[in-house]
Amino acid sequence: MSSVKVTIIGAGSVVFSLGLVKDLCLTEGLKGSMVHFMDINEERLDVVYRLAQRYAEDLGADLKFARTLDRAESLQDADFVINTATVTHNEYFAKRRRELAAQYGYFYGHTGMPEYHNLQLMLDVAKDVEAIAPEAWILQAGNPVFDGTTLMGRETDVKVCGLCHGHYGYRNVARTIGLDPDKVTWQAPGLNHNIWLTHFYYEGQDAYPILDKWIAENIQQYWEDHKDSGVSAQWSPAAIHQYKMYGLFPIGDTPRTGGWWYHTDLETRTRWYGAGGGGDTPEGRARILREKEEQYAKMKTAAYDPQVRPITMFGSAKTTEQHIPIIDALVNDNEYRAQVNVLNNGALPGLPDDVAVEVPAIVNRMGIQPIRVEPLPNKIMLECIYPDWLEMERTLEALLSGDKSMLLFGVLQSHQTRSYDQAVDVFNALFDIEPNEPMAYIEDIHDHYAWPENWDL
Repeated sequence: MSSVKVTIIGAGSVVFSLGLVKDLCLTEGLKGSMVHFMDINEERLDVVYRLAQRYAEDLGADLKFARTLDRAESLQDADFVINTATVTHNEYFAKRRRELAAQYGYFYGHTGMPEYHNLQLMLDVAKDVEAIAPEAWILQAGNPVFDGTTLMGRETDVKVCGLCHGHYGYRNVARTIGLDPDKVTWQAPGLNHNIWLTHFYYEGQDAYPILDKWIAENIQQYWEDHKDSGVSAQWSPAAIHQYKMYGLFPIGDTPRTGGWWYHTDLETRTRWYGAGGGGDTPEGRARILREKEEQYAKMKTAAYDPQVRPITMFGSAKTTEQHIPIIDALVNDNEYRAQVNVLNNGALPGLPDDVAVEVPAIVNRMGIQPIRVEPLPNKIMLECIYPDWLEMERTLEALLSGDKSMLLFGVLQSHQTRSYDQAVDVFNALFDIEPNEPMAYIEDIHDHYAWPENWDL
């Protein structure tokens, strides 16, 4: 049993932070630990801080809590840094970007603009950790996990592990076809948001024939039953289409991305993702935001209302997130099998060692130890994995070199771009978007980027 200091950067993501506190409270081996919340949004920071205190009271947990608006302060003596902070995923900023992109003819913000703000933030956090708490692990939760984990692993000496929960899609697959997920043995390697079910066994037997039979006999009725409420991306026509294209079932967020042909407009999205086009549409996003606002209102009530207890509202069951079990395994040697994003170092054949891959791993006191997996099929490597890798490399080179034209190249490559001038216009509009509160993390971003010499044509 060991106490540690866990720093949560971007703690104002109250839904996520609440889950982390819950899991810490319910992990006996981390009794006495300090949780230090850091965010630049003071209101949300206070909500999660007070909610955490009351939740620990409800569960009788021996935890200490602190809060700060200062990142360097939060990192002092940290053993683990969970980074959930983002800039462009801030809903206010994201909404403005989508609305602005629509003015230039792009559906739902699909401009191809790289996520350079978020990546700069991740790199800044990693450099701070390297300077202030060099022995700490960074558990990266904010997106883009693939690019960010690669960037931090290359540019700093910190120990970094990217985490995502998309791999739990295998449980959705199992439940839907009538199998007990706890009796499934599985493997789904690849890149974050680009993972494939290479192994799928049920009670020791290959379960792919069961999956194929269920799809052949039930998928049309399944879609019909969900035509009004919408289907999950895991069982969308896009997912089944990708399965037919590649011979392996796409897992988690993989069906949400896929080829450009799934995303050209709302009508197309409805064809491939069911009623309303799924969550990655204006209507779908509005629904998600409403649900988040409702959840935040509940959390404020649980944080401040003396008549309401958090445990009554949110229960006492652990979440399925991996962050706290990984910490417990590293600190207390409670061995844990995880799905992680780490620098490859030979775990996934066909990619360089310094590219972050998503693979299974064994976690214990010895560290986070990736398991070497079999090669993915050539078609998946050529049409899915390598293109993602190349796009990531272009994005990181743009970030590190400050070459503005490389950011523009991402927009030029978008399937929704119809002319060079359209790309330049939307790029300039997005790049010059008025900064808002989250941008305070990156004050010199516009000074960093410049066009190459003699760029003006």
